[in-house]
Amino acid sequence: MNDRDIKRKLAAIVSMDVKDYSRLMADDDVQTVRTLKACRRLMAKEIEAHKGRVVDSPGDNLLSEFASVADAVQCAVSIQEALQEQNRELPPNRKMEFRIGINLGDVIQDGDQIYGDGLNIAARLESIAPGGGICISGPAFDQVKKLLPLGYEYLGEKSLKNISDKVPVYRVITDPDKPGKVSYACGHDNPKFRRRKRLLFILVCIAVVVGIGILKNRDNPPGSGHMPSEFKKRLKAKIETKLKKLHKPEKPSLAVLPFENMSQDPDQEYFSDGLTEDLITDLSQISGLFVIARNSVFTYKGKHVKIEEIGDELGVRYVLEGSVRKVGNRVRITAQLIDADSEGHVWAQRYDRDLEDIFSVQDEVRQKIVQALAVELTSDDQRRMTQKTTVDFAAYDYYLRGVELQASKMKNGVVEARSMYEKAVELDPGYARAQAALGHAILIEWIFGINQDPASLEKAVALAEKAVAIDPEESAGYGLLGHVYLWTQQHEKGIVQIRRAIDLEPGNAEWIASLGEQLTWAGRPEEGIRYVQQAMRLDPKYPAWYLWNLGHAYFLTGAYEQAEDVFQRSLVKDPYFWPAHAYLSLTYDALGEDEKAKAEARNASDATTEHSPTSWETRLPYKDRALAVRLIERMTALGME
Repeated sequence: MNDRDIKRKLAAIVSMDVKDYSRLMADDDVQTVRTLKACRRLMAKEIEAHKGRVVDSPGDNLLSEFASVADAVQCAVSIQEALQEQNRELPPNRKMEFRIGINLGDVIQDGDQIYGDGLNIAARLESIAPGGGICISGPAFDQVKKLLPLGYEYLGEKSLKNISDKVPVYRVITDPDKPGKVSYACGHDNPKFRRRKRLLFILVCIAVVVGIGILKNRDNPPGSGHMPSEFKKRLKAKIETKLKKLHKPEKPSLAVLPFENMSQDPDQEYFSDGLTEDLITDLSQISGLFVIARNSVFTYKGKHVKIEEIGDELGVRYVLEGSVRKVGNRVRITAQLIDADSEGHVWAQRYDRDLEDIFSVQDEVRQKIVQALAVELTSDDQRRMTQKTTVDFAAYDYYLRGVELQASKMKNGVVEARSMYEKAVELDPGYARAQAALGHAILIEWIFGINQDPASLEKAVALAEKAVAIDPEESAGYGLLGHVYLWTQQHEKGIVQIRRAIDLEPGNAEWIASLGEQLTWAGRPEEGIRYVQQAMRLDPKYPAWYLWNLGHAYFLTGAYEQAEDVFQRSLVKDPYFWPAHAYLSLTYDALGEDEKAKAEARNASDATTEHSPTSWETRLPYKDRALAVRLIERMTALGME
């Protein structure tokens, strides 16, 4: 297309799709298609009545354009009201709710098609909208805020996928008490709040200036020229934290960012996330690579951060990013390897394959990365890279759903994940990773009191042994065995199994942290500290339990001040992590700070509902049973219940 032939225009773009479309199709695809067609007829009629035009209708999506934002919003409201009426005739599990996003933006017209960021923003707004709801962008809101008898809720500025700048987002309220009124989802966004905040800030600044003057006169007599030593220490620590930059390893270092879901169906997010996690696992098996753990890279999900910043924050030289588009039984995967220092592309590739070929794509990506980075492979690395994955795709899909549920931290996440894993192993009993995942879910249920079946640990052991028998090169089975042996107080066996898992997956931060944990419970905390710190380097945005394990090890070595600092950092990450409260209480007790010890004891009791801290005497997996008894006695004396 010649630049002079390009036709640009300003248009109101309306993007609509079905909430829970994948579930509806899975339950009854024929009935879903019939309902979808009926909805589209209704929508097309309303679009035409409001002077709009249907542009495209791929899958469950319907894209339309209007010359007027007011017409577009009125049309969206009419559509939602008509669909609500239509849904009354359907059973609850068959109701079809649409999400609608509206944006005003510049578009390129080529025949009947339109292109541009304006469409992308509308599609992203649609994914934010609730079922049966409407979300509009700031530019669209500016056009209709005083024109229509509607209300609006300001949701704040949102970072949208593939959109460089944040977009102000408003939810349309169709039956407001006061038409034209704007409410705020977050009080901080309210202009009145901001004015009060500025006034408060001025008052605080005045108070600080006065306070500094008083302290200076009190603690620093005229002519002393010195700040208090404690203040200097804290200031120095804060400056060092700000200036701290992770040293990049000598061997090739890599962060695999979450692959973006381009399927237009947010319900497919589990698939793109699962593919990312599998690539991290596969690359972690290569001893010549330094690979950042899942926990850290997923903190960048949905955020727009410069590659150079990611490289500095995680301490890596290279970043892998990509996208996944899953349509029917086909999948398109794009991947690009980027040098974080120069932001130049090292390698890029696009794969268009059948879903059944997903494992060969993963193998190819791993192979290309190894070649591009000239990674030195050991004989064990070469053997693992030549192994081919043969797993039933439907079983793999259930496994990925389980991983997503377990990572979600929802209240019933692990229970629902277990159900997914059970379906996976039922479809493919030879799927070793799913067998181990099922055993791990059962173990987690037992640890946290969700399932008190005495046979739980036996089931977990059986599943771990089955996973190892199916695939002796899969680390998950050995890792699970190590965890079960820890909780059954077979420490030396557990350490052997965890070391075997690390041999098979040298870059797995979780296995390395687990080894540190095992050694600490076994009475070897000095060794444990080294492994936990190693895991924290592989997972720079480490979870609270890494810090708890490190604090636990410091506590057992008698380094109470270091333990205090680490337990406090753990509670910053997770204020409700009761073991950190419990052991911080014991740490204060050891330091002779009685009031602080009792306060943390109360926090520990308040933070757990499944078990009281003192009920763990028989479960705390210390090799030294006398130590467990002494610690529980101190917890009781401090007031833990």
